[in-house]
Amino acid sequence: MNINIPENQIWTSELNKAEDVQAGFSRTKPVRFYDTTLRDGEQSVGVCFSPDEKFEIACKLADLGVGRIESGFPRVSDDDTRAVERILAANLSSEIWGFARCVKADIDAHIELGTEYTLIEISTSELKMKAYGFTREKVMERVIGAVEHAKNNGIKKVNFFAVDSTRSDLAFLKDVYLAAIDAGADEVSVVDTIGACAPEAVEWLIREVKDWVGDDTPVHWHGHNDFGLAVAGAIAAVRGGADWIQGTINGMGERAGNADICEVALALQCLYNVPVELDLGRAREISRLVQKAGNYKVEGWKPVVGEYLYTRESGAVANQFHIPEAIEPYSAEIVGAERRIVLGKKSGLSNVDLKGKELGLEIPEDKRAAILAEVKEISINNSRLVSDDEFRGIVANQ
Repeated sequence: MNINIPENQIWTSELNKAEDVQAGFSRTKPVRFYDTTLRDGEQSVGVCFSPDEKFEIACKLADLGVGRIESGFPRVSDDDTRAVERILAANLSSEIWGFARCVKADIDAHIELGTEYTLIEISTSELKMKAYGFTREKVMERVIGAVEHAKNNGIKKVNFFAVDSTRSDLAFLKDVYLAAIDAGADEVSVVDTIGACAPEAVEWLIREVKDWVGDDTPVHWHGHNDFGLAVAGAIAAVRGGADWIQGTINGMGERAGNADICEVALALQCLYNVPVELDLGRAREISRLVQKAGNYKVEGWKPVVGEYLYTRESGAVANQFHIPEAIEPYSAEIVGAERRIVLGKKSGLSNVDLKGKELGLEIPEDKRAAILAEVKEISINNSRLVSDDEFRGIVANQ
């Protein structure tokens, strides 16, 4: 599902067209997304999706155009097992992937459910191996054994996921990737487990891994947002040659969360002219669903899905409301949002005029200043916006 955004809906800087900015990206095929909202996303503290919620989210992810959906980790609970079963049975347009450690029982749980594609993980950094009590020899043994077991028992595709790749000894990381591929792994993931890798380093590492594994082995990038750079890291990974970007809806996940796949998709298209396989017109719908299921709310100013991205309170900005490109970098149509005016402390006469027209109210020229003064007074005294009904009352009483 490659949705091209019309150029006349993108109002970004001409500086982006510089050769140094645009160079390095392959545009021969769209970047695809592997969504892990139902597993890594649910690892957000306090979030617990029910099987019904997981199923509904999976359906919306497929509608969004996500190429792959990580259905979950069946061994966590009976609820997770039921969720995976139901998602597999739905025959969604997206590939449904399972998650497993390099543990035979994890893999068997997916085999029993009929999962055909499985991501299999183990730690490869000295820090993580020490924490788990692993040696390099034990890690290598587990990787080979797990991949071979999966491929010999009905799993069609295996993605080997090297936990803490970015802090691993590169010689050992290379050996583990190649051993996994020799054992039957079809793809590999480069993983910034604790968000510790600068975007420039991400690009470099992806190029290294691509060189190690060859062009026939797809490479995924999985990054976290601990320094607020998850989206930048994902873009750097694409520039380095990553075929797939892993992430979540709303950027949820462990600690500071994962890369927000919708933000990555928007930036790749609007700033770098890189095609993606995602329909951003559905982004806000699934964002709301995931927020409701996870019992949380994103900031109103969050990119792509924030409630107030196209809402204008400031009078200085409302003055320009009739020319969207003067106050917005891309059209609201791209993400299916509605542009609107609200009234509050920072409003000006333009807000009064625009809100009056929106509500079909006739506002005499000589009443505008008094109406604005009352709007500001209510907003300041109550530390909130003024509702449409309150505004109607203010106008009626003038």
